[in-house]
Amino acid sequence: QYTKHEDVIVLDHAYHGHLTSLIDISPYKFRNLEGQKEWVHVAPVPDTYRGLYREDHEDSVTAYANEVKNIIEQAHKRGRKIAAFFVESLPSVGGQIIPPAGYFQKVAEHVRKAGGIFIADEIQVGFGRVGKHFWAFQLQGEDFVPDIVTMGKPIGNGHPIACVATTEEIAEAFASTGVEYFNTFGGNPVSCAIGLAVLDVIEKEHLQAHATEVGNFLMQLLKEQKIKHPIIGDVRGSGLFIGVDLIKDQAQRTPATEAAEHLITRLKEEYILLSTDGPGRNVLKFKPPMCFNMEDAKFVVDTIDKLLTGNIESDTSSNTICIHLFVS
Repeated sequence: QYTKHEDVIVLDHAYHGHLTSLIDISPYKFRNLEGQKEWVHVAPVPDTYRGLYREDHEDSVTAYANEVKNIIEQAHKRGRKIAAFFVESLPSVGGQIIPPAGYFQKVAEHVRKAGGIFIADEIQVGFGRVGKHFWAFQLQGEDFVPDIVTMGKPIGNGHPIACVATTEEIAEAFASTGVEYFNTFGGNPVSCAIGLAVLDVIEKEHLQAHATEVGNFLMQLLKEQKIKHPIIGDVRGSGLFIGVDLIKDQAQRTPATEAAEHLITRLKEEYILLSTDGPGRNVLKFKPPMCFNMEDAKFVVDTIDKLLTGNIESDTSSNTICIHLFVS
């Protein structure tokens, strides 16, 4: 309604939700269903470990942003107009990816020049999880602000609640249609009270700072394992959002899909719940509850070490921990 355009650009292997409208912009879903709609355009994931432009590229930021620019130019040649670039601030299902700083700014410049807007999906990564900042998009730099931010599950800590923030100008463009937005449970006082309570806990228990402290410790432990175990190709993340990329070989970085599946199965037998993500289903994803602590981190990494070394006993431990608690 604001741009008067229809087309949306998303990242490859992105996942944004189960509604039909969101499946349409989620390559992770639509590639296995009805396929890609004409108004949807897919850009490469800005993955500097196994993507098109890697850590040795002289300017991966510009290279990845130019891929979006090229998509816009090709769309214009076909008479299409871009409404939005829709992206998780840290692509999660895509493999726990950390886009290089400055990428969002350059993409936003191209998209806004084409008359579109930038939408940041913070549903999995917002509310202090990344540690350094309250919002993951801030990792790109303090000079970047999206046009729309979507928020979800973390604000309710299990209670079903979602939220959207945008500019007054965009909101007024929607309101001016005269089409009343109505939702039976929208803005109900119970959900609002729960959301406020969660925000109070995040602030009073200093969970953002906690995510930084524990996340840094967990990253350090995992990087030590990377030196010890060649199957670990990359350890990346921020705060309590971390990915461990398992590979078959260092040269080609071939995803170790079977090994990753075996590892999470064995971890489950040790009462540790982990899962995998990424196109190759080979990236261990760490998104634990924000109360996850140093002791938990050490226990998890020690268990992973024993499994990768082959020294763990087949009998189960009495320790129980859930490091990935997450409602789709």
